[in-house]
Amino acid sequence: MGLAMESLVRRAMREINRRELLSNAWKWGFGLIGVAGLVTTADMFKPRAVAGFGGIVKAGQASDVPTTDVKAVQAMRGYVTDVKDEIVALSWKCPHLGCRVPWCESSGEFECPCHGSKYNRLGEWREGPAPRGMDRYPVTIDDNGIVEVDTSTVIPGPPHGPETINEPLRGPKCGGSESA
Repeated sequence: MGLAMESLVRRAMREINRRELLSNAWKWGFGLIGVAGLVTTADMFKPRAVAGFGGIVKAGQASDVPTTDVKAVQAMRGYVTDVKDEIVALSWKCPHLGCRVPWCESSGEFECPCHGSKYNRLGEWREGPAPRGMDRYPVTIDDNGIVEVDTSTVIPGPPHGPETINEPLRGPKCGGSESA
């Protein structure tokens, strides 16, 4: 076995000279470095599933969405409510200057603390300097009754106009200015 291997090595050494050996070694070396570079950077180009804001957010059971109030969902940076058997997801960002618009329990409306814009439970503009109603997100309900909100798609709020739900103020306003 040893003599056969030795003759095979001698024959291979005769067929390749030093210059070819070094040339092939450099080519293989650069090739391996290139492959390693591609493998380590391939992760960058793969789209990843986004969880949380900017992707699909699970907002709880559809049966838990209030019909006369709103439910804040921190992960989607917004609110969900049920209006006429339709679940609506609202962004809590004011379309005027981007302030966070809290829900006022006592008045039953959204009240922007920055410049006093007011919105009904459906996010429709009532008063103030905002150019439109609150922005919305598309909503789907999966087979298990879980509300899924797609926060990667923002639907601009409705323009100024008549309100589609008739919900008068419940009581005193929480704060902000009384008019624009």
